[in-house]
Amino acid sequence: MKFNKHSAPPAGFQLAPMIDIVFLLLAFFIVTYQMTDQEKDLEVNLPTAEEGKAKPRTYLEKVINIHEDGKVVIDKKPYTLDELQVKMGNLVRVNKNQPIRVRGDAKTDYEHIVRVIDRCRKAGVWNISFATGVPKQR
Repeated sequence: MKFNKHSAPPAGFQLAPMIDIVFLLLAFFIVTYQMTDQEKDLEVNLPTAEEGKAKPRTYLEKVINIHEDGKVVIDKKPYTLDELQVKMGNLVRVNKNQPIRVRGDAKTDYEHIVRVIDRCRKAGVWNISFATGVPKQR
């Protein structure tokens, strides 16, 4: 009796599924990438501290920039104190542990920073940190 051997056709390399995966990974990294430098206002000159360490940004952290004249800017958009409180309240409703980083200008009055902190606390924000710069080497 003669038996025919049926061999499977050679497996080909499927390119379409690999391209799909690469595009999904690319989309994932683009969506989750944080634009950290975008939130920094270049007009704000930070006070320096010799003992401070650069703390890495946490996920969903919002940066509040306070100019020398007391103007409050978040994501390159100016806010009044009332608008700031509403925005922070909305953020806290989504994330109870909403982190905030205050970037106050070195020449701003302490009163402006206290007002911003007060409005954040009224909105329910408790996780507040402060940004400082590194002293210039002489």
